[in-house]
Amino acid sequence: MTFAHDTRDALVSMAALVNTGVEPATLSTLEDLEEFVGQFGYTGARAHDAAELAGVLALRGELHRLWELDEEGVVGLVNDLLARHQALPQVVRHEGWWDWHLHAISSSAPLAHRIAVESAMAMVDVVRSGELDRLRVCEAEDCDGVIIDLSKNRSRRYCDRGCGNRMAVQAYRSRKTYRG
Repeated sequence: MTFAHDTRDALVSMAALVNTGVEPATLSTLEDLEEFVGQFGYTGARAHDAAELAGVLALRGELHRLWELDEEGVVGLVNDLLARHQALPQVVRHEGWWDWHLHAISSSAPLAHRIAVESAMAMVDVVRSGELDRLRVCEAEDCDGVIIDLSKNRSRRYCDRGCGNRMAVQAYRSRKTYRG
């Protein structure tokens, strides 16, 4: 399944946001939030204050539920997010950054609201495409990170927190030890 670029980016940033809450948490300061926003290119109004950070952190926990719920639960949460934040889809373009894509909330809305709506709109595409199985939890035994598997063959097993490399090294060492 090929998703539109804005859907792919929203899914990747949503998984990254959820993973900032996996121990050790990596989103706890205003500086961390600035880095996150810059990394994922969120546009629009910013407050740059503790309330904005608190809103994003509260949303992080709510979005994590998308990896835990069945299809009906995901649809319920997505519909709740869209209604609560008064989504109003519009096609927009940001010169030099994005081509045509979908915004569903005003650029003056609080950052957490914009992230919530962008995430919900991306999940609409996932649900409508029957692709919920692309939302997974990292297979590393000591990790609770989440994955959005956008690979063609649906083979992604580990999150972006270094688990794939760590598990490969562990398997290599296990093979070397076994051979004596």
